[in-house]
Amino acid sequence: MSSNIINDTSDSTMTANNDAEDSGKRTPILNNLDSLSQYLKSSASTRQGRSIPPLEKWQPEQTIDMDLVIKANGEWWHEGGVVTRQSLVSLFATILWKEENNGATEYFLKTPVQKLRIQVEDVPLLINDVGIVTEEGVSWLEFTTMTGDVVRLDNEHPIELRSYKPTTKDSVAEEQVRPYMLVRNGLTALIGRNTFYHLTEIGQLKEQNDEIILTLESGGQSYQLFMPAD
Repeated sequence: MSSNIINDTSDSTMTANNDAEDSGKRTPILNNLDSLSQYLKSSASTRQGRSIPPLEKWQPEQTIDMDLVIKANGEWWHEGGVVTRQSLVSLFATILWKEENNGATEYFLKTPVQKLRIQVEDVPLLINDVGIVTEEGVSWLEFTTMTGDVVRLDNEHPIELRSYKPTTKDSVAEEQVRPYMLVRNGLTALIGRNTFYHLTEIGQLKEQNDEIILTLESGGQSYQLFMPAD
C-alpha cells in the first residue's frame, strides 16, 4: 500500500455492480471523495449542525464498491492514502451503515441513491474522550467519538471487552482484548487506549479471583467490566 496523502479529492472511480448497471435510472455519480462530500453538503443544507440523517428510511437501488478502508486504529484510507481532513471524515461518518448479509457483516456509506460498500478492519468508530456530566443531580459518563458522536453509558449503550486479532500481509499478530461501546444504528466504537486508561481512573478497580473488575457509575447505575489480571 502506498503512502500517498489524500486531502479531500480523488479522481478514482468505483465499480458498480450489475444491478446498478442494469437499473437504467440516472443517478448522481458519487465516484470520488469530492463528489460525495458535495452531494452530502447540499442534501444536508436544511439540517442544523451535525445531525444523523434518516438512514433507515433510505432504500437506494444501487450498490457500489468504494476503495475506502477504516483501519483498526480509526484512520480512514482511500485508495492507499490516509484521509487527513477530519471534517471530511466526520461528514462521511454521519452516513455509516451496517448490514448483516448471509452471516457476514458489511459496512456502507449510505445515501438516498447509492450504497457505497467500504471495508472496516475492526469497527467503524473510535472514542477519544470521556468525561463526567451532571444532569438534574445525576452523574453520567459521557463519551465522544473522533467523528463527533456523543453517547452516555447506559443500558442501550453498554461497554464490552472482546478479542481482536489484527492481521498483516505476512503474519497474524497477537490477539488483543479491546473495549468497545455501542453508539448508534448498530455501529460500535473502539474506546481508545488513552481514553480507557482515563476511564480506569474514573472508575473503581478491584482484583478478585485472578480478574480485575472495573466498576463504573453512570446514570445512577453500576456497570462492571472483567479483565484478566495478568
